[in-house]
Amino acid sequence: MIGLNDGYREILDAIASDSPTPGGGSVAALSLAHAHALVCMVARLTLKSGKWESGHDTATKVLNGSHKGISDAINLARRDAESFDSVMLAFRMPKTTDEEISQRRSAIERGYLMASKVPLETAETGVVLLQEIAKFATNCNANAITDLAAAAQLAHSSISIAALNVKINLDSFGPNFKDEGVEMSVMIEGLEVDAEGHKEEISQIVAGRM
Repeated sequence: MIGLNDGYREILDAIASDSPTPGGGSVAALSLAHAHALVCMVARLTLKSGKWESGHDTATKVLNGSHKGISDAINLARRDAESFDSVMLAFRMPKTTDEEISQRRSAIERGYLMASKVPLETAETGVVLLQEIAKFATNCNANAITDLAAAAQLAHSSISIAALNVKINLDSFGPNFKDEGVEMSVMIEGLEVDAEGHKEEISQIVAGRM
């Protein structure tokens, strides 16, 4: 068994610092990465035994998907921090002349747009993972069903956290991105509803197999 190493602690220390990044959006993506990691573990435990042969095809599919999902989620965490850093840089732009003020305002609005798109993507991929977990929960290795349930909880949390980040950033959209803001607001609300439904479905399956 490999213990938690210094690199893991460095990530936590970076989050715990007084820097605004990495912040909640990155944590949402990292929570999603942990969810994918647990799904991989349950898939491997399912494939390891002929007792759970009925779940082997699904296990292979989710294993391949979540193996890639770990890397994608880590990339989302990095992109989230970078996108909000761009907002902070925009606020530091000069604002002496009318032209500078206009350029600064546009840069801030573009920054908030990107800072909303990344957590929205995190939420979208989180819902997809919940869908896959719901399918896998019916025939995975029953001895690891609570680990799969933990993955679902983490995925759901990542969606909830990402949604908070989307919503607060939408409040900073200017008139140039009003339409995008309305569209993203509708999308994130729909994703939250979908996530809640999948979470409840998975909870019922898990309860029936414990």
